[in-house]
Amino acid sequence: MYPATEKRFIIANRVTIIFLFLVIAAGGIVRSTGSGMGCPDWPKCFNRIIPPTDISQLPEGYEQQYIEGRQKKNERFANMVQRFGFQQEAEQIRTDPSILVHEDFNAAKTWTEYINRLVGVIVGFCLLATAYLSLNYRKTNPVITIWSVLNLFVVIIQAWLGSIVVSTNLMPWIITIHMVLALVILAIAIYTFYLATTKRNRRLLVNRSSLAIKWMAGASLLILFIQIVLGTEVRELVDVLRGQAIPRSGWIEAIGTAYDHHRILGYITFVLTLAVCWIVKSRFSNNSIQSKFALIIIILAVIQMSSGIILARYALPPYMQTTHLVVASLFFGAQYYLMLLTTKAKV
Repeated sequence: MYPATEKRFIIANRVTIIFLFLVIAAGGIVRSTGSGMGCPDWPKCFNRIIPPTDISQLPEGYEQQYIEGRQKKNERFANMVQRFGFQQEAEQIRTDPSILVHEDFNAAKTWTEYINRLVGVIVGFCLLATAYLSLNYRKTNPVITIWSVLNLFVVIIQAWLGSIVVSTNLMPWIITIHMVLALVILAIAIYTFYLATTKRNRRLLVNRSSLAIKWMAGASLLILFIQIVLGTEVRELVDVLRGQAIPRSGWIEAIGTAYDHHRILGYITFVLTLAVCWIVKSRFSNNSIQSKFALIIIILAVIQMSSGIILARYALPPYMQTTHLVVASLFFGAQYYLMLLTTKAKV
């Protein structure tokens, strides 16, 4: 069906998408376990390729060394932020004393963060391979090449931003940008996969779409994206509350309007998703890829809604925070792919 060169690109792209979901899952585990500062430097961990397992392996006075390094990097980053016109954010980076607070060594947290970085490195190599293999499309379908190469540059920015997340001691708004950029990378990878697979497999293009599906699928995806961003902000507020004297059972109430907005958008997304999937299943045969993805999305929507209810009613258990994030990314990816299949395809 596909020439060997195209088949290699499709396989590499599929593997890349799988590892992108894995790195999002690893990031969720890091957040829920509070391991974000397990490695105080970047890209190495305690200036080692293989991180230490005991504090005795670290040199005396290592804390101040890393604090001074982070302070210099933060000053450079603040200057850049200020040049873009974000004076308040730049001032926060310079003056917030919590940014330079050192976290005591914890081997479990160090290795949790280290594994997260290893998965990120694998994603980088996967995107490099995808960009290289996409050059085979430069004449027949240059859009695939352009987006694949662009995604490689985006992931380089993402890696740099990861170093800023560490140097600013997990500053909330930087984490939000980090998450948004992860979804952008995922969306580009899914888009190039869609373009490559539908180039010759005409069965994927059999379509009984309508204007209603286009608008509803687009609106549902946009609201889901906003909801994920708001969910990241809710998670940031949880991190703030963790260091206060408020009992865990009172965190949801203390979060306030950010959680209310996130929850309301969750209900809207759930209803829109069910409507889109119902229309898709009524227009496509049960054996079509569109109908199968509609079923997958319904299952993910139910799991996502259930995990949100558990988080709200049982004082935000850490394991469910990771589940909620991972399912949200799967939900986003599957819904985006379904939208492509139903709105871009032709009979």
